[in-house]
Amino acid sequence: MVGASVASMFFNSGTSDQTVTSIGSTTATVRGFGVSITPSIGWFISGNTAVGASLNLNPSGETISFEERGSTFQRDKFNNFNIGFGGFVRNYFKSGGSVLPFGQIGLNAGISNLKKSGFFYGGVDPNDYKETYEGNSSGGFLTEASFLLGVTKMMGDQTGLDLYIGYNFSYNKNTMKTTRLRDDQIDGVIDQTATNETTSKYTNHRFLIGVGFQIFLRKK
Repeated sequence: MVGASVASMFFNSGTSDQTVTSIGSTTATVRGFGVSITPSIGWFISGNTAVGASLNLNPSGETISFEERGSTFQRDKFNNFNIGFGGFVRNYFKSGGSVLPFGQIGLNAGISNLKKSGFFYGGVDPNDYKETYEGNSSGGFLTEASFLLGVTKMMGDQTGLDLYIGYNFSYNKNTMKTTRLRDDQIDGVIDQTATNETTSKYTNHRFLIGVGFQIFLRKK
């Protein structure tokens, strides 16, 4: 069986208005996207059970902009890309018919990369300033475990459409090095430069809903 799955694909866009007594009214705009694509290939070791290998590609990004009186005074941008390799076991609960229910477990591990950038305008004239930053992670590592329940709807003798729900647990570690530049009085001259390095470890629990396809190749 050769196929691919697309899980938790999303694009979002929204705004938030808030009023702070000492600042006034501000508006935050958030835009983000994310998708998990998993091509796979498996071999049936029995009439109903297949084992195989998979590749997981997971790009995502988010931009957050803050505005006051129609001017953007802060913007943060994040881009993340994960790639992992692993294996899976899928068992079909029946061997015939046009709708085939299945359960699947999978494990994969890989690398993670995170980039961030942004700017911030602060202070009051003549003590106003602009701060910009850029960061890039290194040595990112991730591991994931997943459990799926779904059905394969046969669209012909050899092609099926997968519909499924599931649960995913992931662990991620990366080290982010960030450089911050400060321009006092916003005259184009960098007055302060600072760098820092942060190591982050975090776990994540996700519930998935997805769609995919499978092509069942006949044994020669």
